[in-house]
Amino acid sequence: MAEVATRKIIHVDMDAFFAAVEQRNNPELKGKPVVVGGRPDSRGVVSTCSYEARVFGIHSAMPTSEAYRRCPHAVFISEADFGEYLRVSEQVREIFREVTDLIEPLSLDEAYLDVTENNLYEPSATRLAEWIRRRIFKVTSLTASAGVSYNKSLAKIASDWNKPDGLMVITPEMAESFLTDLPVSKFWGVGPVTAARMKEAGIQTGGDMRSWPLWKLTEAFGKSGPWYYNLCRGIDERKVEPVRVRKSLGKERTFGEDVDDLPHLTEFLEKLSTTVWEELEERNLTGKTVTVKVKYADFQQITRSRSFLRPIPSHPDFIGTALELLGETEAGSRPVRLVGVSMSSFAGNETEDETHQLSFDFGEILNSRTGNPTLQAPPKPQVMEHLRQPFSSTC
Repeated sequence: MAEVATRKIIHVDMDAFFAAVEQRNNPELKGKPVVVGGRPDSRGVVSTCSYEARVFGIHSAMPTSEAYRRCPHAVFISEADFGEYLRVSEQVREIFREVTDLIEPLSLDEAYLDVTENNLYEPSATRLAEWIRRRIFKVTSLTASAGVSYNKSLAKIASDWNKPDGLMVITPEMAESFLTDLPVSKFWGVGPVTAARMKEAGIQTGGDMRSWPLWKLTEAFGKSGPWYYNLCRGIDERKVEPVRVRKSLGKERTFGEDVDDLPHLTEFLEKLSTTVWEELEERNLTGKTVTVKVKYADFQQITRSRSFLRPIPSHPDFIGTALELLGETEAGSRPVRLVGVSMSSFAGNETEDETHQLSFDFGEILNSRTGNPTLQAPPKPQVMEHLRQPFSSTC
């Protein structure tokens, strides 16, 4: 625990990233509510929206039809320039690399950085976070918010505290009092459904959660109980992980209109399976488990899976298994709005031989590439003028 308590973690989160890029590239959008996602008359969802749009209650993952209802005068961008988002994201990532090699991207617009030891030889994570934010603005003309703490969950909570264009620090000395009054909905890993369940049980703040013994939290919330028990005490021993083992690869698509034509669904799943198989071959991955996902028109979602003792040997076998699994659903007799297929249980995942470097990719937030990461030797010590002041806090 001593090692964990002395870690210095920064969580950097770009402010309204996609919408901010659109506003930067098109000055006419400055100050206007901007929604990046599907068309207002489509079944798409909001990818992100500007802070001007958030005033109307619009948020990520909201159906664009609902966003339009709330703010019909918003600018809806359905043909988003994902290549531009990726380019800017890579610029930001290059700035991260100037500071540390321990970078764990969560998406195109956010990442954890472990700066306990860093390339700039700066002991203060707070000043490094300020430097990163200023550097991002200088290079991209975009703002970022940052959270600094001694573990990942607290750093993530902190980065959201003073958005947009803000910085929040939670030192080990602050953690207990900060978490005591924190609403459970603000805890990392507590979604709206769980927060509602906790409220019904009388848990509204971190202090309330801390009053529950481990056995009671486990009884009420299952395997997440120990996580919540530690979380409300400021305990999170997860490391910043630049390398992960890929567990699955798949694709899914939402139809513009509900589909109840089984031949059409079959043909579509064949094409989707072919796309997945081609990517598996590109990545030299073989798997033992096929999963088909179906979401019906009433939003009920089901999955059907089949596992084998050995990796699936061929493209036709993969497609055949996927179609058999589709046949185990009610597709064709019930309207379907979404179909997906994936492969998992990859050969080689039982060992540590096959690891993948995390990279930013819009299509798959954590898109892995075969090959072990190479850590570069740190540069010679650099001292930035604005980092010379003494700083007593752990962070």
